[in-house]
Amino acid sequence: MLTGAEPAMSKKVLIVTGDGGDGYEALYAYHRFLEARWEPVVAAPSRRPLHLVFFDAEPGWETYVERPGPRLDADVVIAAVAAHEFGALLIPGGRAPEYLRNDPDVLELVRDFAAQGKCICAIGHGIQVLAAVGLTKGRTVTCHANVRIEVERSGGIFSPQPAVRDGNLVTAQSWRAHPEFYREIFTVLG
Repeated sequence: MLTGAEPAMSKKVLIVTGDGGDGYEALYAYHRFLEARWEPVVAAPSRRPLHLVFFDAEPGWETYVERPGPRLDADVVIAAVAAHEFGALLIPGGRAPEYLRNDPDVLELVRDFAAQGKCICAIGHGIQVLAAVGLTKGRTVTCHANVRIEVERSGGIFSPQPAVRDGNLVTAQSWRAHPEFYREIFTVLG
């Protein structure tokens, strides 16, 4: 209950992705937040249509396959975003986190969300950004199996569960964990 001293939590969620982002994870996030009456805002390194991809297992392959996916418009440039305007941050997986984790604006933004105690969520390879910022240290998280080593090297504790909530940090292995992932997210968001 608000006492009048605390500001109401923003019903806006920032979805940070870029070219090569997982199309299913990004679009599902966008639509799931709309369904829950939140305002999803897509942020990327530049404001333009993003080229998303689909990742899946293929018989006979030792890794996942990547196929062209839909486009998703970036609403804002990451450098122009302020964490205080949002109630939550979500980082979908795919290849986008691989280069986003090297972007100083992304890292500063994620640190600001953490400093403000906001809900921070990552799915699949999105954990790479959280590991780069140091948010996984001492935290129990899950992610795509191929980035487990980054979690452990950054001091995180890997869980084999499809989705994990550690305080206000919510992580999932892949789009296959959407039901568990979003149940945890909306538990945090109340």
